[in-house]
Amino acid sequence: MKTLDDWLAHCERLHPQTIELGLERVRTVAQRMRLGFDCPVFTVAGTNGKGSTCAMLEAILLEAGFRTGVYTSPHLVRFEERCRIRGESADASELVASFAVVESARGDISLTYFEFTTLAILHVLARAGLDVVVLEVGLGGRLDAVNIIDTDCAIITSIDVDHTELLGHTREQIGLEKAGILRTGRPAIVSDPVPPQSVLDRAREIDADLWLLGRDYNYSGDQQQWAWAGRGRRYAGLAYPALRGANQLINASGVLAALEAMRPRLPVTAQAVRNGLALVELPGRFQVVPGQPALVLDVAHNPHSAAALALNLDAMGFYPTTHAVFGAMADKDLAPMLARMDPLIDRWYFTDLPTPRAAGAAALQADWQALTQRKDAASAVFGSPMEALRAAEAQAQATDRIVVFGSFYTVGGVLEHGVPRLHAGQPGPDAVG
Repeated sequence: MKTLDDWLAHCERLHPQTIELGLERVRTVAQRMRLGFDCPVFTVAGTNGKGSTCAMLEAILLEAGFRTGVYTSPHLVRFEERCRIRGESADASELVASFAVVESARGDISLTYFEFTTLAILHVLARAGLDVVVLEVGLGGRLDAVNIIDTDCAIITSIDVDHTELLGHTREQIGLEKAGILRTGRPAIVSDPVPPQSVLDRAREIDADLWLLGRDYNYSGDQQQWAWAGRGRRYAGLAYPALRGANQLINASGVLAALEAMRPRLPVTAQAVRNGLALVELPGRFQVVPGQPALVLDVAHNPHSAAALALNLDAMGFYPTTHAVFGAMADKDLAPMLARMDPLIDRWYFTDLPTPRAAGAAALQADWQALTQRKDAASAVFGSPMEALRAAEAQAQATDRIVVFGSFYTVGGVLEHGVPRLHAGQPGPDAVG
């Protein structure tokens, strides 16, 4: 196994299950590797908003002059996106070397793809001479491989019902899983405006330093600017974050609370906050690609994020026709997503995705046909996201809008081709974001 692709293929073959929650196996291997960090660690869990929260934390900390390391998942186009060091994706060669270390340490312990790759990325970050590390939980919290690292500051973003077969069927059950990242005596930032009681109870049970939106910190804003206030610090006249969308102020407020909680160890200036929020980038989160027709990319893949996408699309103004490229995993709660988006979409382009977990395009179309009340909408099925996008661009007028949403595979399947723009005044860039 010489290349990163070789190692990733090896990881996929190792374990009979794609997901097996639990920390015993991965913790044993981590101990053999002597994994740990000498710098502050932020850990971010939640159903939606994790990626945005990590990106804003990273951007502000970079502007403050800190050497940052970030682990997020999944990736959109290249695996290396999951590991960022000082704002740049890790080199494949660094990852390959750390994969070899994991392989040597695991012995006869069987690791899932996520566990193996998490250990390798943590090893890369631990060797990088960093000032601060930001870790995004993959799924849940309590039993996720990321949770082998004791966080210095936990952040729990919005919580909704997702991955019910693994995490539970209610927000209270899922909230308790997310709260597994909290640690005694350490900051616990909850940016969900209406958090499950299970999160609050767990924080109090272990005596975490609980920060609640509306109690310990809050925000306000008008059409031009916004302001934030927390325990002992205020920011006024802030420009809106570069990330678009109605929920980004909630995410940004949680980020500022986390930075305030960690200020004794990671002092951040007001200018770093302003610059970081102005410069932050995150492909695939209500990403509007320049050109005509308007093109929106969003990894909305559960009912909560689909509702947020619908609100954001409503706020964009009038378009004669909205076209949607949609592909999703079969285990998602698809009916509420389709129902929420249906009034906004005039032409659907359902797509297959290159993973066994995905719902087929024909099945998605059938689900939509079973619930739609519209007589004026149309649909078709395609073999890949790029085929679907090409068909949408061929049908769309310059004044129309195309929305590509759903799984990371859907948005990534478009981004890897550089998003060709048929009606734009000039060719699109080689890559977006």
